[in-house]
Amino acid sequence: MARKRLGDLLVESGLITDDQLAGTLANKGEDEKLGDALLREGYITEQQLIEVLEFQLGIPHINVAQYPVEQETIQLVPKELAKRHLLLPIRIDGNKLFVAMADPMDYFAMEELRMATGYQIMPGIATKDALYRMVTKYYDLQESINEVMDDYSREESMDETGITDEDSPIVKLVNQIITNAVAQRASDIHLDPQEVDLTVRYRVDGVLKTERALPKYMQNVLIARIKIMGNLNITENRIPQDGRIKVDINNRPIDIRISSLPSVYGEKIVMRILDLGSSMDQLDKLGLTPDNLVKFTKMIEKPNGIVLITGPTGSGKSSTLYAALNRLNSEEVNIITIEDPVEYRLRGINQVQVKEEVGMTFASGLRSILRQDPDIIMIGEIRDFETAQIAIRASLTGHLVLSTLHTNSAIAALTRLIDMGIEPFLISSSLAGVVGQRLVRRICRDCAEEVLPTAREQEIFQQAGIEAGAIKHGRGCPSCNGTGYRGRLAIHEILPIDDEINRLVMKAASMAAIRDYAKQMGMPFLIDDGLLKVAQGLTTTEEVLRVTRAE
Repeated sequence: MARKRLGDLLVESGLITDDQLAGTLANKGEDEKLGDALLREGYITEQQLIEVLEFQLGIPHINVAQYPVEQETIQLVPKELAKRHLLLPIRIDGNKLFVAMADPMDYFAMEELRMATGYQIMPGIATKDALYRMVTKYYDLQESINEVMDDYSREESMDETGITDEDSPIVKLVNQIITNAVAQRASDIHLDPQEVDLTVRYRVDGVLKTERALPKYMQNVLIARIKIMGNLNITENRIPQDGRIKVDINNRPIDIRISSLPSVYGEKIVMRILDLGSSMDQLDKLGLTPDNLVKFTKMIEKPNGIVLITGPTGSGKSSTLYAALNRLNSEEVNIITIEDPVEYRLRGINQVQVKEEVGMTFASGLRSILRQDPDIIMIGEIRDFETAQIAIRASLTGHLVLSTLHTNSAIAALTRLIDMGIEPFLISSSLAGVVGQRLVRRICRDCAEEVLPTAREQEIFQQAGIEAGAIKHGRGCPSCNGTGYRGRLAIHEILPIDDEINRLVMKAASMAAIRDYAKQMGMPFLIDDGLLKVAQGLTTTEEVLRVTRAE
């Protein structure tokens, strides 16, 4: 029986249309495979491609993330060969070597593997993403750990060259920990000193997971190396320190913020990874509903007033601010920001770093900024009465001010400003609008499947007045490391300030009264926006309820 072509199989299974296939075939590069071209266009996901290839070629699909791989098997295949062809040896059975490959039709790679190992090669198919993560983990990271273990015995102490020489094992290990974190799309790396070991944890999509535990005697050398990279004082371990590193990983610029904190068992290090290549720089990529996008755009396009973004730490407030600045950035306006720290560098915008030790605080920096003829001012965070007061004065003298505030909801921002000591009449005359924001995990595209809502979920949808048929959840697959989620999206509530809200603020009305009025005006709250995204199949009810307390 003649084997069907990949394009025909994809059309038959309803994953792409004839037009999409024809367009991709016309545009693909000479040496580019059809599957890769369709992935690049975003018509299919890698998991969908693998399922069709599995059917077409009769080659089994291997979930490498959940496969226990022995170190002896890894050592059979040279690192250079595994990285060049993106393959991972899985297990040995008699004279057969089972190998997970991104391209199981690459006969040159299989022949090279047979010559290098002497085994008969049995290929399996796996996603490029999962293979890249596992090859990095098993070859680079494990190799670096083994080298460090050989170099530093328990008794030996490290010398200066060991943590500064680019070829030394400890430098390679730190680089591998960072590369591995980027491969797993982690936002933070935690090095937690424990009583008997040093735990390395990654935060992926907002959830922490332990990557591995390293021997205790590696702790001091590892931490010293990271402190040198971030220009911190390595002799000082009694007080917290902050620094930053700029690195290139696979030709992508990565900015890393380092924070050290003395703990009982040694210094805890947290590295926040700021991927400059994937920053959210467009308003329409923030996940705002069409209605909310119109409201938010109107707010930030006002000539003056204050626009506040609220939410707890790590809720994506900075990304929203930067997207707003990008929208407003043009050569006709002078935009100045004051931040602590400056997270993303933006072209054409003057960014100022807070340095409290030399007296450069938000308040003192803001006073100087007002003498620099700005049109738009962005303040990283309003933390105290003085900063809030200057920000309000700036907005009343014809400037647009964008800033963030740590509160649980958009309405709570009004009472928070009053608590800081700002007069209600100043708030009502300067505030243009408030945005409340949270991040929820996005259902993995590759393993999303339709399920019927439970009785409790139907009840929640009815209370919110949302029609929901079948909703989705993630089954768990190699792309999402078995979690069912991949990536995150924001949910919002937007409170434009109108005359009635100004009147309520002037009367020092309670949060409940303002909330009732907003509800009457049809304002969707965080939970409503979240449930709307559940109904659209983007996230799950558990995720929405995790970040919003059901009111």
